[in-house]
Amino acid sequence: MNYMSLFGPRVIHKFSSCIVVARKLSDGCFGGNRGDNGHESVEEPLKRIWESSDFESILNEKPDVYGMYENNSRPRDHFSARHSFFENVRNCTIGVLEVLQQDEPGFDAKAALDELNIKVSGLVVREVLFEILKTVNYGNKMRCAKLGFKFFVWSGQQENYKHTAEAYHWMMKIFANCEEFKAMWRLVDEMIEKGYPTTARTFNILICTCGQAGLARNIVERFIKSKTFNFRPFKHSYNAILLSLLVVKQYKLIEWVYQQMLAEGYSQDILTYNVMMCAKYRLGKLDQFHRLLDEMGRSGFSPDVHTYNLLLHVLGKGDKPLAALNLLNHMKEEGFNPRVLHFTTLIDGLSRAGNMDACTYFFDEMIKYDCLPDVVCYTVMITGYIVAGELEKALGLFDEMVTVGQLPNVFTYNSIIRGLCMAGKFDEACSLLKEMESRGVNPNFTVYSTLVSYLRNAGKLSEAREVIRQMVEKGQYAHLLSKFKRHRRC
Repeated sequence: MNYMSLFGPRVIHKFSSCIVVARKLSDGCFGGNRGDNGHESVEEPLKRIWESSDFESILNEKPDVYGMYENNSRPRDHFSARHSFFENVRNCTIGVLEVLQQDEPGFDAKAALDELNIKVSGLVVREVLFEILKTVNYGNKMRCAKLGFKFFVWSGQQENYKHTAEAYHWMMKIFANCEEFKAMWRLVDEMIEKGYPTTARTFNILICTCGQAGLARNIVERFIKSKTFNFRPFKHSYNAILLSLLVVKQYKLIEWVYQQMLAEGYSQDILTYNVMMCAKYRLGKLDQFHRLLDEMGRSGFSPDVHTYNLLLHVLGKGDKPLAALNLLNHMKEEGFNPRVLHFTTLIDGLSRAGNMDACTYFFDEMIKYDCLPDVVCYTVMITGYIVAGELEKALGLFDEMVTVGQLPNVFTYNSIIRGLCMAGKFDEACSLLKEMESRGVNPNFTVYSTLVSYLRNAGKLSEAREVIRQMVEKGQYAHLLSKFKRHRRC
């Protein structure tokens, strides 16, 4: 079956000309046309495959292991034992960190750690390294790398404990964030020498630090040829590598890996096609995107939820709401109930195409599909209204989401602050900055730069300087001060 027929002949004819490559929004942009709404529509569901796989979730925020049993209905004695165990882990972690913080010339950290007399376990090692990783910033990266490795070496020498591949990954991630790349590679070599399998997580950490395409290709070749590469749960190593490259937006390298895969005689599956279509779309190679879609159908693969998500975004960006509605109905007929993510993806595409009437229609239509908008969906709608210059509608939706219990996130606040600044309502924008902090939402650099940029452009230099002062006082983003053009003049 040719799946392009779902869109109708007139849509097929104009399909390519309607799509534009999604514009990547810089985290540090100043007063652009559109704020980042926090929704990466095309890759989002495929990234969730990565996150839900059996890899260690190093690149994602670690769950709170101490509270994981609080709402569990297990017997009280079982709960007490678990609670006691995690409390012990917490105390060990605190003790280790207190020792490491004292590390200065002349201080014997190894002896001090020995005196703690703690039982080292995989969980304790993970907790300590995770806490160190969280504190890495521009000013302390050398110290964090040193302390992390000092603890890593000490813990690996303790009785009845042996580092796991996960522990190596945590230490590699610290080295990567601290830009200690030679040390990171030495750790990889040590890991391999000691017989640990390299996984897609190992690959992902390395590919994130490769910088140049030439080095990236060398990393890929090394993993393709590696006999110790454990690529579960994927069909073969190439799928693991392709998805890893998609996560880090290495689209051109994806094409090269795909050609190597075909040359080696490996067959595609639905995941391969989805990743490849994402890459072709991002690269603007729309003819190849269409050929892959047709080839997928001829090979006997039906679209899955990820394929539909990509197609909905393409139709949204092409401002094809009727074709999108037909596709949503087709999904339901095929047994795929559209999810909030699918509607959000479509709305995001349509808003970028400037069709807010269609966005409003599908936002209301979600209820008919038993979908309730989440914070990301509300934020996408709010951002669309801001870009369209409809501040009142954005504010109304902002109030609505709070009323229904969807708490705004940092992207929501950034959009509203941008809209208020565009309308010259600077006092309200500054008040909103304080409000988000009082609600426990920490402003990111984009929020600060948005507010400073608009204040400065309006000639409100003292107010801009005050926002910068507040940012620095909180100890945040001081290393990014140079990104504020002329900030010294404020």
